[in-house]
Amino acid sequence: MPGLSKRIRGLTGGGDDGWGLFYEARRRKAAGQPILELTIGEHDVRTDPLILDAMHTAAKGGHTGYAAVPGILALRQAIAERLSESTGVAHGPDNVLVTPGGQAALFAAHHAACDDGDRALLIDPYYATYPGTIRGVGAVPVPVATRPEDGFQPRAADLDAAAAPGAASLLINSPNNPTGAVYNAHTLAGVARVADAHDLWVISDEVYDSQVWDGAHRPFASLPGMFERTLTVGSLSKSHAMTGSRLGWVAGPREAMSHLENLATHTTYGVPGYIQEAGLFALQRGADAEAKVAAPFRRRRDMVLARLEGQQALRAIPPAGAMYVMLDVRATGLSGADFGAGLLDEEDVAIMPGESFGTAAAGHIRVALTLPDEVFAEALDRLFAYAGRQMEKAHA
Repeated sequence: MPGLSKRIRGLTGGGDDGWGLFYEARRRKAAGQPILELTIGEHDVRTDPLILDAMHTAAKGGHTGYAAVPGILALRQAIAERLSESTGVAHGPDNVLVTPGGQAALFAAHHAACDDGDRALLIDPYYATYPGTIRGVGAVPVPVATRPEDGFQPRAADLDAAAAPGAASLLINSPNNPTGAVYNAHTLAGVARVADAHDLWVISDEVYDSQVWDGAHRPFASLPGMFERTLTVGSLSKSHAMTGSRLGWVAGPREAMSHLENLATHTTYGVPGYIQEAGLFALQRGADAEAKVAAPFRRRRDMVLARLEGQQALRAIPPAGAMYVMLDVRATGLSGADFGAGLLDEEDVAIMPGESFGTAAAGHIRVALTLPDEVFAEALDRLFAYAGRQMEKAHA
Protein backbone atom coordinates (compact mmCIF):
# COMPACT_ATOMS: atom_id res chain seq x y z
CA MET A 1 0.00 0.00 0.00
CA PRO A 2 1.36 3.49 -0.80
CA GLY A 3 2.06 5.76 2.12
CA LEU A 4 -0.81 7.71 3.63
CA SER A 5 -0.71 11.47 3.93
CA LYS A 6 0.71 13.09 7.04
CA ARG A 7 -2.53 15.01 7.43
CA ILE A 8 -4.78 11.94 7.59
CA ARG A 9 -2.36 10.06 9.83
CA GLY A 10 -2.08 13.04 12.16
CA LEU A 11 -5.75 13.87 12.74
CA THR A 12 -5.70 12.65 16.34
CA GLY A 13 -2.29 14.16 17.05
CA GLY A 14 -0.65 10.77 17.33
CA GLY A 15 -2.41 9.90 20.61
CA ASP A 16 -5.68 8.52 21.90
CA ASP A 17 -8.71 10.24 20.38
CA GLY A 18 -10.47 10.30 23.75
CA TRP A 19 -13.12 7.73 22.85
CA GLY A 20 -11.50 4.56 24.25
CA LEU A 21 -13.91 4.07 27.16
CA PHE A 22 -16.91 4.69 24.91
CA TYR A 23 -15.78 2.03 22.43
CA GLU A 24 -15.13 -0.43 25.25
CA ALA A 25 -18.62 0.17 26.65
CA ARG A 26 -20.13 -0.40 23.21
CA ARG A 27 -18.09 -3.60 22.80
CA ARG A 28 -19.38 -4.96 26.11
CA LYS A 29 -22.94 -3.98 25.28
CA ALA A 30 -22.72 -5.76 21.93
CA ALA A 31 -21.48 -8.85 23.81
CA GLY A 32 -24.62 -8.84 25.92
CA GLN A 33 -23.64 -6.92 29.06
CA PRO A 34 -26.43 -4.64 30.36
CA ILE A 35 -24.41 -1.43 30.12
CA LEU A 36 -26.11 1.85 31.05
CA GLU A 37 -24.62 4.44 28.72
CA LEU A 38 -24.20 8.03 29.86
CA THR A 39 -21.64 8.75 27.16
CA ILE A 40 -22.68 10.58 24.01
CA GLY A 41 -25.23 13.30 23.36
CA GLU A 42 -27.83 11.05 21.78
CA HIS A 43 -31.46 11.67 22.75
CA ASP A 44 -33.36 8.81 24.38
CA VAL A 45 -36.28 9.61 22.07
CA ARG A 46 -36.01 9.58 18.30
CA THR A 47 -36.95 12.22 15.75
CA ASP A 48 -40.58 13.32 15.97
CA PRO A 49 -42.66 11.16 13.59
CA LEU A 50 -44.20 14.30 12.09
CA ILE A 51 -40.73 15.40 10.96
CA LEU A 52 -40.13 11.94 9.50
CA ASP A 53 -43.48 12.16 7.71
CA ALA A 54 -42.35 15.42 6.13
CA MET A 55 -39.10 13.75 5.08
CA HIS A 56 -40.99 10.80 3.61
CA THR A 57 -43.43 13.05 1.75
CA ALA A 58 -40.57 15.06 0.27
CA ALA A 59 -38.74 11.92 -0.83
CA LYS A 60 -41.85 10.34 -2.34
CA GLY A 61 -42.61 13.68 -3.98
CA GLY A 62 -39.37 13.50 -5.93
CA HIS A 63 -36.94 15.61 -3.91
CA THR A 64 -34.30 12.89 -4.19
CA GLY A 65 -32.07 14.43 -6.83
CA TYR A 66 -29.31 16.98 -6.40
CA ALA A 67 -30.39 19.82 -4.17
CA ALA A 68 -29.00 23.36 -4.39
CA VAL A 69 -25.44 23.17 -3.04
CA PRO A 70 -25.76 26.02 -0.51
CA GLY A 71 -29.13 24.62 0.63
CA ILE A 72 -32.67 25.03 -0.61
CA LEU A 73 -33.75 28.66 -0.50
CA ALA A 74 -36.69 28.16 1.87
CA LEU A 75 -34.54 26.42 4.49
CA ARG A 76 -31.78 29.03 4.27
CA GLN A 77 -34.44 31.72 4.68
CA ALA A 78 -35.85 29.97 7.77
CA ILE A 79 -32.39 29.64 9.31
CA ALA A 80 -31.65 33.28 8.48
CA GLU A 81 -34.87 34.36 10.19
CA ARG A 82 -33.98 32.31 13.27
CA LEU A 83 -30.54 33.94 13.38
CA SER A 84 -31.93 37.43 12.78
CA GLU A 85 -34.30 37.02 15.70
CA SER A 86 -31.67 35.63 18.09
CA THR A 87 -28.84 38.02 17.19
CA GLY A 88 -30.67 41.23 16.34
CA VAL A 89 -28.47 41.37 13.22
CA ALA A 90 -30.18 41.02 9.86
CA HIS A 91 -29.39 37.73 8.13
CA GLY A 92 -30.53 36.72 4.67
CA PRO A 93 -30.27 33.40 2.79
CA ASP A 94 -26.91 34.48 1.36
CA ASN A 95 -25.52 34.51 4.90
CA VAL A 96 -26.25 30.78 5.35
CA LEU A 97 -24.71 27.57 4.02
CA VAL A 98 -26.52 24.32 4.83
CA THR A 99 -24.13 21.51 5.74
CA PRO A 100 -24.24 17.76 6.53
CA GLY A 101 -24.46 18.39 10.28
CA GLY A 102 -22.63 20.74 12.62
CA GLN A 103 -19.40 18.77 12.29
CA ALA A 104 -19.18 19.53 8.57
CA ALA A 105 -19.94 23.17 9.39
CA LEU A 106 -17.00 23.28 11.82
CA PHE A 107 -14.73 21.78 9.16
CA ALA A 108 -15.91 24.28 6.55
CA ALA A 109 -15.54 27.24 8.91
CA HIS A 110 -11.94 26.35 9.71
CA HIS A 111 -11.22 26.00 5.99
CA ALA A 112 -12.43 29.58 5.58
CA ALA A 113 -10.47 30.92 8.54
CA CYS A 114 -7.13 29.06 8.44
CA ASP A 115 -4.24 28.45 6.09
CA ASP A 116 -1.73 25.62 6.43
CA GLY A 117 0.26 26.05 9.60
CA ASP A 118 -1.98 28.74 11.10
CA ARG A 119 -2.59 28.62 14.83
CA ALA A 120 -6.23 27.98 15.69
CA LEU A 121 -7.30 28.56 19.29
CA LEU A 122 -9.89 26.42 21.05
CA ILE A 123 -11.19 26.45 24.61
CA ASP A 124 -10.16 23.54 26.87
CA PRO A 125 -12.24 21.49 27.81
CA TYR A 126 -13.43 20.99 24.25
CA TYR A 127 -15.59 18.60 22.28
CA ALA A 128 -13.40 15.65 21.32
CA THR A 129 -13.45 16.26 17.53
CA TYR A 130 -12.28 19.88 17.69
CA PRO A 131 -8.49 19.33 17.50
CA GLY A 132 -8.83 16.82 14.66
CA THR A 133 -11.10 19.17 12.75
CA ILE A 134 -8.44 21.86 12.99
CA ARG A 135 -5.64 19.49 11.98
CA GLY A 136 -7.82 18.34 9.10
CA VAL A 137 -7.52 21.75 7.43
CA GLY A 138 -3.76 21.89 8.03
CA ALA A 139 -3.91 24.29 10.99
CA VAL A 140 -2.40 23.80 14.43
CA PRO A 141 -4.78 23.45 17.41
CA VAL A 142 -3.85 25.64 20.39
CA PRO A 143 -5.90 24.76 23.48
CA VAL A 144 -6.53 27.55 25.99
CA ALA A 145 -7.30 26.06 29.39
CA THR A 146 -10.19 27.21 31.55
CA ARG A 147 -10.53 26.52 35.26
CA PRO A 148 -13.17 24.66 37.28
CA GLU A 149 -13.13 27.45 39.87
CA ASP A 150 -14.18 29.88 37.11
CA GLY A 151 -17.06 27.65 36.06
CA PHE A 152 -14.96 26.87 32.97
CA GLN A 153 -15.48 30.41 31.65
CA PRO A 154 -12.43 31.41 29.54
CA ARG A 155 -10.36 34.33 30.77
CA ALA A 156 -9.62 37.07 28.26
CA ALA A 157 -6.02 37.37 29.52
CA ASP A 158 -5.40 33.71 28.70
CA LEU A 159 -6.89 34.09 25.24
CA ASP A 160 -4.85 37.22 24.63
CA ALA A 161 -1.62 35.47 25.59
CA ALA A 162 -2.37 32.50 23.34
CA ALA A 163 -3.33 34.69 20.40
CA ALA A 164 -0.30 36.97 20.64
CA PRO A 165 2.02 34.90 18.37
CA GLY A 166 -0.33 35.36 15.42
CA ALA A 167 -3.38 33.12 15.65
CA ALA A 168 -5.94 33.07 12.83
CA SER A 169 -9.07 31.83 14.60
CA LEU A 170 -10.75 31.15 17.92
CA LEU A 171 -13.31 28.37 18.37
CA ILE A 172 -15.83 28.90 21.16
CA ASN A 173 -18.78 26.76 22.24
CA SER A 174 -21.62 28.09 24.37
CA PRO A 175 -23.69 26.41 25.74
CA ASN A 176 -20.67 24.23 26.21
CA ASN A 177 -20.00 20.58 25.63
CA PRO A 178 -18.69 19.05 27.88
CA THR A 179 -19.01 21.45 30.82
CA GLY A 180 -22.53 22.88 30.45
CA ALA A 181 -21.15 26.41 30.85
CA VAL A 182 -23.09 29.23 29.22
CA TYR A 183 -20.71 32.12 28.60
CA ASN A 184 -21.73 35.22 30.50
CA ALA A 185 -21.60 38.82 29.29
CA HIS A 186 -18.18 39.44 30.85
CA THR A 187 -16.71 36.37 29.14
CA LEU A 188 -18.18 37.24 25.75
CA ALA A 189 -16.97 40.83 25.97
CA GLY A 190 -13.48 39.55 26.71
CA VAL A 191 -13.57 37.20 23.75
CA ALA A 192 -14.70 40.07 21.52
CA ARG A 193 -11.84 42.31 22.71
CA VAL A 194 -9.28 39.61 21.99
CA ALA A 195 -10.78 38.82 18.59
CA ASP A 196 -10.70 42.48 17.62
CA ALA A 197 -7.19 43.08 18.95
CA HIS A 198 -5.71 40.11 17.11
CA ASP A 199 -7.94 40.20 14.01
CA LEU A 200 -9.27 36.70 14.65
CA TRP A 201 -12.10 34.82 13.05
CA VAL A 202 -14.38 33.59 15.82
CA ILE A 203 -16.00 30.25 15.04
CA SER A 204 -18.94 30.05 17.42
CA ASP A 205 -20.41 26.58 17.89
CA GLU A 206 -23.96 27.20 19.11
CA VAL A 207 -25.59 23.82 18.49
CA TYR A 208 -26.92 23.73 22.08
CA ASP A 209 -28.61 27.13 21.91
CA SER A 210 -32.03 25.60 22.61
CA GLN A 211 -30.81 23.99 25.87
CA VAL A 212 -30.28 26.79 28.39
CA TRP A 213 -31.23 26.19 32.03
CA ASP A 214 -29.81 29.25 33.81
CA GLY A 215 -29.23 32.74 32.42
CA ALA A 216 -29.48 33.33 28.70
CA HIS A 217 -27.60 32.34 25.60
CA ARG A 218 -26.24 35.31 23.65
CA PRO A 219 -25.10 34.54 20.09
CA PHE A 220 -21.58 35.79 19.57
CA ALA A 221 -22.49 37.47 16.28
CA SER A 222 -24.87 39.72 18.21
CA LEU A 223 -22.00 41.51 19.98
CA PRO A 224 -21.14 44.98 18.60
CA GLY A 225 -18.79 44.73 15.63
CA MET A 226 -18.55 40.92 15.72
CA PHE A 227 -20.86 39.84 12.89
CA GLU A 228 -18.23 40.47 10.21
CA ARG A 229 -15.66 38.29 11.96
CA THR A 230 -17.94 35.48 13.18
CA LEU A 231 -18.81 32.16 11.59
CA THR A 232 -21.73 30.70 13.53
CA VAL A 233 -22.27 26.94 13.53
CA GLY A 234 -25.75 25.54 14.16
CA SER A 235 -27.56 22.25 13.80
CA LEU A 236 -30.92 20.54 14.19
CA SER A 237 -29.26 17.52 15.84
CA LYS A 238 -29.75 18.65 19.43
CA SER A 239 -32.67 21.07 19.10
CA HIS A 240 -34.92 18.65 17.21
CA ALA A 241 -33.47 15.19 18.02
CA MET A 242 -32.30 14.86 14.40
CA THR A 243 -28.77 13.60 15.05
CA GLY A 244 -28.85 11.02 12.27
CA SER A 245 -30.31 13.37 9.69
CA ARG A 246 -27.01 15.29 9.55
CA LEU A 247 -28.45 18.75 9.00
CA GLY A 248 -26.55 21.82 10.12
CA TRP A 249 -25.34 25.18 8.90
CA VAL A 250 -22.63 27.77 9.04
CA ALA A 251 -23.60 31.44 8.88
CA GLY A 252 -21.59 34.59 8.46
CA PRO A 253 -20.62 37.40 6.09
CA ARG A 254 -21.74 36.94 2.49
CA GLU A 255 -18.23 36.95 1.03
CA ALA A 256 -17.20 34.12 3.34
CA MET A 257 -20.35 32.17 2.45
CA SER A 258 -19.66 32.46 -1.27
CA HIS A 259 -16.27 30.81 -0.77
CA LEU A 260 -17.76 28.17 1.51
CA GLU A 261 -20.27 27.37 -1.23
CA ASN A 262 -17.29 26.70 -3.50
CA LEU A 263 -15.89 24.38 -0.84
CA ALA A 264 -19.19 22.51 -0.61
CA THR A 265 -19.26 22.12 -4.40
CA HIS A 266 -15.92 20.32 -4.18
CA THR A 267 -16.66 18.23 -1.07
CA THR A 268 -20.23 17.45 0.00
CA TYR A 269 -22.12 18.77 -3.03
CA GLY A 270 -24.96 19.68 -0.75
CA VAL A 271 -27.42 17.91 1.54
CA PRO A 272 -30.26 15.63 0.33
CA GLY A 273 -33.30 17.71 -0.51
CA TYR A 274 -35.80 15.53 1.34
CA ILE A 275 -33.78 15.94 4.56
CA GLN A 276 -33.72 19.69 4.04
CA GLU A 277 -37.49 19.72 3.55
CA ALA A 278 -37.85 17.88 6.87
CA GLY A 279 -35.54 20.42 8.50
CA LEU A 280 -37.66 23.26 7.17
CA PHE A 281 -40.78 21.62 8.58
CA ALA A 282 -39.01 21.17 11.94
CA LEU A 283 -37.99 24.83 12.16
CA GLN A 284 -41.47 25.98 11.20
CA ARG A 285 -42.89 24.18 14.25
CA GLY A 286 -41.39 26.94 16.40
CA ALA A 287 -39.82 27.31 19.83
CA ASP A 288 -42.37 25.14 21.63
CA ALA A 289 -41.17 22.07 19.73
CA GLU A 290 -37.58 22.82 20.69
CA ALA A 291 -38.56 23.32 24.33
CA LYS A 292 -40.28 19.91 24.34
CA VAL A 293 -37.08 18.23 23.13
CA ALA A 294 -35.01 20.09 25.74
CA ALA A 295 -37.29 19.50 28.75
CA PRO A 296 -36.02 16.02 29.75
CA PHE A 297 -32.45 17.27 29.99
CA ARG A 298 -33.39 20.08 32.33
CA ARG A 299 -35.31 17.58 34.48
CA ARG A 300 -32.41 15.11 34.63
CA ARG A 301 -29.91 17.87 35.29
CA ASP A 302 -31.99 18.80 38.34
CA MET A 303 -32.04 15.12 39.38
CA VAL A 304 -28.24 15.09 39.45
CA LEU A 305 -28.00 18.33 41.40
CA ALA A 306 -30.49 17.05 43.99
CA ARG A 307 -28.48 13.84 44.41
CA LEU A 308 -25.30 15.82 45.11
CA GLU A 309 -26.72 17.20 48.34
CA GLY A 310 -25.59 15.45 51.50
CA GLN A 311 -22.58 13.63 50.03
CA GLN A 312 -18.92 14.56 49.61
CA ALA A 313 -17.55 12.26 46.91
CA LEU A 314 -18.79 14.18 43.89
CA ARG A 315 -19.15 17.86 43.16
CA ALA A 316 -20.62 19.70 40.21
CA ILE A 317 -20.45 23.19 38.86
CA PRO A 318 -24.17 23.43 38.07
CA PRO A 319 -24.45 23.36 34.29
CA ALA A 320 -26.30 26.32 32.84
CA GLY A 321 -27.02 24.56 29.55
CA ALA A 322 -26.55 21.54 27.25
CA MET A 323 -27.35 17.88 27.89
CA TYR A 324 -24.47 17.02 30.23
CA VAL A 325 -23.26 17.43 33.80
CA MET A 326 -19.56 17.62 34.56
CA LEU A 327 -18.76 16.04 37.94
CA ASP A 328 -15.56 16.58 39.90
CA VAL A 329 -14.36 13.16 41.14
CA ARG A 330 -11.02 14.22 42.65
CA ALA A 331 -12.24 13.58 46.21
CA THR A 332 -12.24 9.87 45.35
CA GLY A 333 -8.50 9.98 44.68
CA LEU A 334 -9.04 8.90 41.07
CA SER A 335 -8.51 10.52 37.72
CA GLY A 336 -11.54 10.83 35.48
CA ALA A 337 -10.20 8.02 33.30
CA ASP A 338 -9.62 5.65 36.22
CA PHE A 339 -13.00 6.52 37.74
CA GLY A 340 -14.69 5.78 34.43
CA ALA A 341 -12.88 2.46 33.95
CA GLY A 342 -13.76 1.31 37.48
CA LEU A 343 -17.37 2.44 37.16
CA LEU A 344 -17.73 0.42 33.97
CA ASP A 345 -16.13 -2.68 35.52
CA GLU A 346 -18.01 -2.62 38.82
CA GLU A 347 -21.35 -1.03 37.98
CA ASP A 348 -21.85 -1.48 34.20
CA VAL A 349 -22.26 2.29 33.84
CA ALA A 350 -20.38 4.14 31.09
CA ILE A 351 -19.46 7.82 31.19
CA MET A 352 -16.88 9.96 29.40
CA PRO A 353 -13.74 10.89 31.38
CA GLY A 354 -12.95 14.58 31.60
CA GLU A 355 -9.54 13.78 30.14
CA SER A 356 -11.33 12.92 26.87
CA PHE A 357 -11.92 16.65 26.38
CA GLY A 358 -8.43 18.05 26.95
CA THR A 359 -6.43 18.71 30.11
CA ALA A 360 -8.52 21.28 31.97
CA ALA A 361 -11.18 18.76 33.03
CA ALA A 362 -8.77 16.17 34.40
CA GLY A 363 -10.24 14.64 37.53
CA HIS A 364 -13.78 15.12 36.22
CA ILE A 365 -16.29 12.99 34.36
CA ARG A 366 -18.99 13.98 31.88
CA VAL A 367 -22.42 12.46 32.46
CA ALA A 368 -24.81 12.60 29.50
CA LEU A 369 -28.43 13.17 30.53
CA THR A 370 -29.64 10.80 27.86
CA LEU A 371 -31.44 7.84 29.46
CA PRO A 372 -35.15 7.70 30.32
CA ASP A 373 -35.78 9.06 33.81
CA GLU A 374 -36.19 5.72 35.65
CA VAL A 375 -33.14 4.18 34.00
CA PHE A 376 -31.19 7.39 34.52
CA ALA A 377 -32.05 7.29 38.24
CA GLU A 378 -30.72 3.73 38.44
CA ALA A 379 -27.50 4.77 36.69
CA LEU A 380 -27.11 7.60 39.21
CA ASP A 381 -27.61 5.17 42.09
CA ARG A 382 -24.77 3.04 40.78
CA LEU A 383 -22.53 6.02 40.01
CA PHE A 384 -22.95 7.59 43.44
CA ALA A 385 -22.51 4.24 45.20
CA TYR A 386 -19.26 3.63 43.35
CA ALA A 387 -18.03 7.15 44.12
CA GLY A 388 -18.81 6.67 47.80
CA ARG A 389 -16.84 3.44 47.96
CA GLN A 390 -13.85 5.03 46.26
CA MET A 391 -13.91 7.98 48.62
CA GLU A 392 -13.93 5.63 51.63
CA LYS A 393 -10.89 3.85 50.21
CA ALA A 394 -9.12 7.15 49.57
CA HIS A 395 -9.60 8.26 53.17
CA ALA A 396 -9.15 4.90 54.90
